[in-house]
Amino acid sequence: MRTREVRGRAVVVDRADIDTDQIIPARWLRRIERTGYAAGLFEAWRRDPAFPLNDPRYAGASVLIAGRNFGCGSSREHAAWALAEYGFRAIVAPSFADIFRANAIGSGIVPVQLSESAASHLARAVESDPGLELRVNVAQRTIDVPALSMRALFPLDAHSQRRLTEGLDDVATTLEYEDAIAAFESHRAEWLPRVTYRPSSTP
Repeated sequence: MRTREVRGRAVVVDRADIDTDQIIPARWLRRIERTGYAAGLFEAWRRDPAFPLNDPRYAGASVLIAGRNFGCGSSREHAAWALAEYGFRAIVAPSFADIFRANAIGSGIVPVQLSESAASHLARAVESDPGLELRVNVAQRTIDVPALSMRALFPLDAHSQRRLTEGLDDVATTLEYEDAIAAFESHRAEWLPRVTYRPSSTP
């Protein structure tokens, strides 16, 4: 999925250190598919009627605002899959766990890292006005909230920016080096294991 701009409303889960087990419980990891995880997103917390994702005012939100160290814990890629399938295209937080950040980018989710004060200010504004529109521009590495006259830069390295704007996952990124891989393999001794890439014949 190519992600060049995210424009939409937000929902706030005002907690720090949200780990991947809270995002998608371990029992969901028994599935062999890459889809169907949205139902398990924040499964335990969503049993509470007061949890923000149960509030109809935030239905359809495409941006999640959370506390620092978002996505800590195990490296399960399923957490990013669940968030993406639920409809989140960007996450705003003061900091992210490194592995989760990489998994999010691979799933087309923009990690928008803001200062504690900026993230808190935005969270309070969204809680006061659920209809507030946020605009995340991947090319410019900016988040804009016109109603608040707010514009902020967020860090995003060139490689991650390209992966988001071109919709490249790990497999697609690796296949960009297909010719170099083939050339390397062609010079390996015959008795060594070889890697042969054969495009799938199925659609």
